[in-house]
Amino acid sequence: MIAQIRERVSEAGATRTPLRIKGKSSWLGAGRPVDAVDSLSVADLSGVSDYVPGDLTITVRAGTTLADLARLTGEHGQWFPLNPFGTDSGTIGATVATGSSGPLSHGFGTIRDLVLGLEVVTGDAKIVRGGGRVVKNVAGFDLVRLMTGSWGTLGVITEVTLRLYALPAHRTTIAMDAPTEPHRLAERFRALLEAPIMPYALEILSEEVSRRIGLPPRPMILIEIGGNDAAVSSQKVALAKLGAVIEAPSDCWDKLRTIANAGSTVFRLSGLPAGLAARWNAAKRIVEENSGAMMHASIGRGTVRCILSNDSPADAIEHLAPPDSLNTLILETAPAPLWARLSPTAISDRVSQSLRRAFDPFAILNPGILGTIN
Repeated sequence: MIAQIRERVSEAGATRTPLRIKGKSSWLGAGRPVDAVDSLSVADLSGVSDYVPGDLTITVRAGTTLADLARLTGEHGQWFPLNPFGTDSGTIGATVATGSSGPLSHGFGTIRDLVLGLEVVTGDAKIVRGGGRVVKNVAGFDLVRLMTGSWGTLGVITEVTLRLYALPAHRTTIAMDAPTEPHRLAERFRALLEAPIMPYALEILSEEVSRRIGLPPRPMILIEIGGNDAAVSSQKVALAKLGAVIEAPSDCWDKLRTIANAGSTVFRLSGLPAGLAARWNAAKRIVEENSGAMMHASIGRGTVRCILSNDSPADAIEHLAPPDSLNTLILETAPAPLWARLSPTAISDRVSQSLRRAFDPFAILNPGILGTIN
């Protein structure tokens, strides 16, 4: 299968035919519009290449779904602690290529922290490998982090080596009310981050998000904790000291992951965690002005994720991150005109342009998804 992918890329390069790189095609609406007349799918390139449970690492082919990965590792009492937005039918290759993470990144880091090695077919049909299949691996050039989040513009990911963790004996999710006054909200954030707990996930939810995932229809804070009996019990006690808590539905995280529909404009407002309360309050004004709009945020990472209808005013979104702001606006999905206005390119700098030419000299891999090449 890898030979076939390499042959397809070689043919596309020879004819200068742009290719849209795909996994299960569930995330094709994300990113800037791609100017490609043909596609290349890695969905059939699936399965385990190498798995030594004692090393807590696994190497899988890019088309392996997150569901299959969970099943394979679960059989050995292990898991890959990543829950990117979307469903578990998405592939690990697409997850790495898009740099996608989810609420579990609070406790375990983003996808960049969990990928140990990978194999790619570059735009000139070369097979390149970076990283390794062990946790302790040193290389002079961090090809793994470069490829992670490059949206398939530097190479077609064909194989990935991942860091695993032992499955906890218990996992539970606790919810508590979120203060509505900005200063009290900031105090609550600070108290949670300083409390004697080690949460897997720590999110604040808007009223509409809370309602849709089965919580009371008001702003709530969602905390996932895990470990043995003693660890879970002590963390519950610590959380109860901060305010009244309730048990959350077991499927609330899966509902949160899939809360955005295909007709939504989704963007993130990123900045330092210390400024999250102010960032949340600023985004809330836009959400309150747009019917059905939603938002949630990672308290530990300081990132607010907003979900609006596609006809939401661009001026309101743009106002959240003016040029002199400490906030960064990152679009996930949006109509083409909104991309052109708010985020026309992510690769305008000389280094990014040079890297793109080095790995994809014919500019055939997902052209346009990160912006144009000068």
